[in-house]
Amino acid sequence: MQIVIQQLINGIQLGAIYALIAVGYTMVYGVVKMINFAHGDVYMVGAYVAFAVTAAAAAGSVSVGQGLVLFAVGLVAAMAGCALLGALIERTAYRPLRGQPRLVALTTAIGVSLLLENLMQIIAGPNPRPFPALIPARQIDLGGVFLNVRFAVALLVALVMMAGLQYLVMRTRVGKAMRAVAFDLDAARLMGINVNRIIAATFMLGSALAATAGVLVGVTYSRIDPFMGILPGLKAFVAAVLGGIGNIPGAMVGGLIMGLAEVGVASIRSELTGAVAFLILIVVLLFKPTGLLGERVYDKV
Repeated sequence: MQIVIQQLINGIQLGAIYALIAVGYTMVYGVVKMINFAHGDVYMVGAYVAFAVTAAAAAGSVSVGQGLVLFAVGLVAAMAGCALLGALIERTAYRPLRGQPRLVALTTAIGVSLLLENLMQIIAGPNPRPFPALIPARQIDLGGVFLNVRFAVALLVALVMMAGLQYLVMRTRVGKAMRAVAFDLDAARLMGINVNRIIAATFMLGSALAATAGVLVGVTYSRIDPFMGILPGLKAFVAAVLGGIGNIPGAMVGGLIMGLAEVGVASIRSELTGAVAFLILIVVLLFKPTGLLGERVYDKV
């Protein structure tokens, strides 16, 4: 039983990371009906921004308080930097193609993804880098179940971010405008909503959440590289499809299920860890293509 509880804790922590990335996918799809395959690389950029901000200050030994302050500074810098990056990508790469077929935007997203990966290789080098130890790697004994302090902080931050996002979308004017644009873009424009501004805000918010995930992964696993966003980005996309693409609570649920499934499979056959996400995708598309919380949409002929 202790092993099961330990695996559940690990799965929830990993699933919260996937959920943060998946929310960005599902927000963009819900508003502009496109899959932003560059989203995983925005997550990678967020990790590198936090690394650049904190590496020099954390070069020597730092106290727990100093480490937490540096962690907060790096997190805020990564979120701000990636929010601006998301707005730049939307303005230069996606907005001019908004009226084009979806395949054109999808191809452009893949191109943006490759551009970010190669630019980061040029700027930071192709080799992995050790992320600063901003949070001590201590274990908390919970009656035979051990919780790593880094994992606990990552889980807490991820849950707070998701709760804040849900409040913003459901309780604020900007969130109401996002929901209006997602429901009917043309009607929202006729009602006086600045559609371009809301779409840009959606990209910025999703990119900031992806940056948060990148920082949390860097702190937890102490390693970043220019290609770290490829596989987590794909897994987060699967999580968004599992929960119902375009549905924010669905993306959160899908991310948690993905994390639990991956940790569960890893405890049995570690070599199958990378395949479980795509197996889930196949099963979902075969039996419930709208996802767990997605709604079936009928097109009038």
